[in-house]
Amino acid sequence: MARQPDDKAAAKFSSEDSALVRELALLLDETSLTEIEIERAGLRLRVARNISVAATMPVPMAAAPVAPPATASAAAAPAAADLSKHPGAVTSPMVGTAYWAPEPGAKPFIEVGAKVSVGQTLLIIEAMKTMNQIPSPRAGTVTQILVEDGQPVEFGEPLVIIE
Repeated sequence: MARQPDDKAAAKFSSEDSALVRELALLLDETSLTEIEIERAGLRLRVARNISVAATMPVPMAAAPVAPPATASAAAAPAAADLSKHPGAVTSPMVGTAYWAPEPGAKPFIEVGAKVSVGQTLLIIEAMKTMNQIPSPRAGTVTQILVEDGQPVEFGEPLVIIE
């Protein structure tokens, strides 16, 4: 968090300011934002958090979606970089939230071992309340699904491996 006071009198950090920082931090968690910046009465306040993107191994389909792990291991980061260079990797064209099915409880678009054709929907990414279908760029067999249902994804992050 950064604070840039306008004068020396504003340089003191009050308990009211601490409460505002806590409130903004809770808002970050509730909304999945990575940064909030406000300016009010000459006080400029920025609250941000670091997000690391790591590949997750596919898990068998469960009746209810499983929440992604809260923290990523240090060993998973190199694995994500290696998978994005895989010749069969399908990467995310945008930042958003990945979903395996068109709606909660529906059959997923793909499963590990499924044969896919060019243009077939692999999953959807919700970005700014818009559902974007991610088509298969090639025909083949899905060997890995690298994201969890409901997981936030970054631009260029590997989503699926098709061989």
